Amino acid sequence: KGLHIEVACTGIAKDEIDITIENGSVLKISYKKPEDSDPEKAYIHKSISRRSFNLGYRISSKFDLSKAEADYEHGLLYIDIPFTKSAKPKTLKINERAPF
Repeated sequence: KGLHIEVACTGIAKDEIDITIENGSVLKISYKKPEDSDPEKAYIHKSISRRSFNLGYRISSKFDLSKAEADYEHGLLYIDIPFTKSAKPKTLKINERAPF
């Protein structure tokens, strides 16, 4: 059906994640961790470490980035990019060959 990308974003709200398409072929996914409002806050234990990230993927022209869709569920970001019409896999029918 196309290209499927999954990114773990545990503890991050979906509206804090930026997804952009640059130059028609580069998919960028980024998150910038907000500064702590209380720098003197000390943690005894942090089980989820929220860090900024900036991911970039050069996508082949056989995929249609203009029709890409993103979903977010339970801390996972799912991005689906379909094939272009010309690049969709084709199935060939196998014919019976007549005997000589």
